Amino acid sequence: MPNKAIFLDRDDTLIEDPGYINNPKQVKLVDGAAEALIEFGAMGYKLVVVSNQSAVARGIVTEKVLGEIHNRLKQLLAEKGAYLDKIYYCPYHSEGSVAKYRKESDFRKPNPGMLLEAAEEMDIDLEQSWMIGNSNHDIEAGLRAGCKTILISRPLHYEQPKPGEPKPDYKAINIKEAVNIVKQYHRTSDRCVTQPSVLTEQTQPVVSKVEPPIVQVEERFDSAHHGQANQPEPTKAPPFLPLTRGRGATEEQETPSDKTEQLLRSILNQIKSMQRADMFGEFSMIRFMAGVVQVIALLCLLLTIWFLMSPNRQDNAVFISLGFAMVLQVMSLTLYVMQRRK
Repeated sequence: MPNKAIFLDRDDTLIEDPGYINNPKQVKLVDGAAEALIEFGAMGYKLVVVSNQSAVARGIVTEKVLGEIHNRLKQLLAEKGAYLDKIYYCPYHSEGSVAKYRKESDFRKPNPGMLLEAAEEMDIDLEQSWMIGNSNHDIEAGLRAGCKTILISRPLHYEQPKPGEPKPDYKAINIKEAVNIVKQYHRTSDRCVTQPSVLTEQTQPVVSKVEPPIVQVEERFDSAHHGQANQPEPTKAPPFLPLTRGRGATEEQETPSDKTEQLLRSILNQIKSMQRADMFGEFSMIRFMAGVVQVIALLCLLLTIWFLMSPNRQDNAVFISLGFAMVLQVMSLTLYVMQRRK
């Protein structure tokens, strides 16, 4: 019987991404990564990392050091009772400074080469598998391989898909929520059925044979690199509707400016995202204070709306209330950043 797998990006999905990691001491697990792998494993999934590592082609890190980095990752996971079945990586890049690795590769995401190679080597049913990552390249690779996909999109770091790029089946605020999405999928379906998604011609599952240009972590060979080892996305808030006209108001006073409306939408969406992130974090006094400040900021926004809808609207009151809302929101975001760095 074929296996099913969870394919995971490495940087900013399992480990923190300070830039190009070139030292094993820089490896630090993201919050909840080990626990998520344990839960995925308990659901019967193989755990496979598929990672673009152009730092090798750019001369920032050698394959030997990259192997040490991956060994450090496996060590940190093992200390918490978690593991990975294999680690695949692609060291190639068309603009690399190291001639040996300067080329195009079918294994570099958004190409699905690493996933297809893993499926062949590990007897994986891609239709029953998931691709989880934090970039549109991860999502496109997963969709082209025929997997279900989850995009990890943290507040303030969301990467908006470009026109024509495929959309993920689900979005998660972090890997903890990704676990809940997979669990919910299993609860609502007796069998894994690929969720419908709109694919362009460029994102149809690839079945053609790809070149095997990747090198193993522990030993060198012309194949993919490997090592040892639900809750669906909450419905987005409806768009902020234009304010109704007040009786007796002039045409200029009846509708707020586009800039004001966009600002209100942006602040409300940010509040929603940050509150969603809180569902998967631990309690702290700083986070509690940030939540209180956000509530006050929301009240100021509601007051702004009330002023805007008032027949006797006064622009000074609108700007003052909106100004307070913006200042309070900045304070709230600052508190959240302080908590994260702590």
